[in-house]
Amino acid sequence: MRRSLRLAAAATALGLTITACGSPAPEVSADGGGLGTAESPVSIRVIANDAFAKQWQDQLVPEFNKKYPNIKVSVDGVPYNDQLPKTMLELTGPTATYDVVLGDDPWVPQLAKTGGLMDLKADVTKWTDPGYDWADFNPSPLAAGEWDGKQYAVPVRSNLLLMLYNKTLYKKAGVKEPTAETTWEQYFKDAEKLVQDTDGDGKTDAWAIGTYFTKDPLTPTIWQTILNSNGVALLDDNLKVAFDNETGVKALQTHVDLLKYAPPGASTYQFNEPLEAFRQGRTATMFMWGSVYKGSAVDKASTTLTPEEVGVTTLPAGSAGPGAHRGVWSAGVAKKSQHPAAAWTWLQWVTSKEGEKFTGSAFGTFPARNSSLDGTPPAEWAAPVYKALKDGYTVVDKNKMWRPRLPESDAVQQILALQTSRAMSGQATAEQAIDQAAKDVTELLKSKGYQQ
Repeated sequence: MRRSLRLAAAATALGLTITACGSPAPEVSADGGGLGTAESPVSIRVIANDAFAKQWQDQLVPEFNKKYPNIKVSVDGVPYNDQLPKTMLELTGPTATYDVVLGDDPWVPQLAKTGGLMDLKADVTKWTDPGYDWADFNPSPLAAGEWDGKQYAVPVRSNLLLMLYNKTLYKKAGVKEPTAETTWEQYFKDAEKLVQDTDGDGKTDAWAIGTYFTKDPLTPTIWQTILNSNGVALLDDNLKVAFDNETGVKALQTHVDLLKYAPPGASTYQFNEPLEAFRQGRTATMFMWGSVYKGSAVDKASTTLTPEEVGVTTLPAGSAGPGAHRGVWSAGVAKKSQHPAAAWTWLQWVTSKEGEKFTGSAFGTFPARNSSLDGTPPAEWAAPVYKALKDGYTVVDKNKMWRPRLPESDAVQQILALQTSRAMSGQATAEQAIDQAAKDVTELLKSKGYQQ
């Protein structure tokens, strides 16, 4: 009886009625924001990154439709570099093409500033399931969807920069496996041995590291992590440059020095190249978004390695502790959506305990909820990954390891990408690159009224 009452309460909050057999029968509200009936189903559209949009359409949507068969969801994939401008146009346009929009970690303030997103803790409460446990979210990934005191988005694909390592190559080199306590000094000592000839033919065939090196908006996240692990922020509390100092120069030089222990041609590495090198057993470590673990250690179609061979931990430690960097995809509901209840129902389910369990098992994606992190992992291989993720969340919160939380974050990152690439290619010293980046970021922020 109590369970029936709870179901009834949840259904009422979502604008549903419960049929005699106990299954929800969605109804359309007068304002067009309802969930749809068998006679008049509701269709919503989601704009997502093309790296995972097809997965969602082919697997996630059918799973959702088992519970909500009358909400028809179309997921459109967009290339990463096109997604922010397209979403900005969408949120500032006169009508809504998309009901749910996604934003990478640094984009949320910019998207929220358009005024085109609903406040998920205020605007959609009448459609919020009482069982949707906000307190269960780990504060680190949840904060990626916050801006100016409001919750504009919720985490749909949590991620962190982590260090994946090849246990076999460490063993062949006679080097102890890295841990969260491994310092940068120790890492470089180990790197010398990890550049090795593994088959005895007199030729080097394995190297120490693969990661981002070339000009790319994500390349600066590596040196930013090094910077943060030494207790220095990118910007201070007054939004003034805080990296234009000896620590900032040393952090960038550390990133540049990694090239000495990387495969030939690594200066052109972006996302795919270090993945391929690691999965083929050519690099002992990889600084990369942890969500690639399953494809690097489990999926036989994409890797030569096995879960027993691949370890995962935080990046090497600086003076303030280990390194990590937050990279959370968050999703929100467009204010102009004609079907906000359906859109929010979709988003609630994807980010619910049930939804996280499915995506963790099907895609290997990381959870944002503490109950998922502390519960039974969806697969045996996920247990050490979840531990590293929890450690990383703690580190991220402690040392504020994320890109700038302001609407101009993407512009800042473009400046840093340019100057990072100059240092990587030898066109500038680390000191010259840091100095120019500081000047350009300061000029940008002044032009936006942040500094007088």
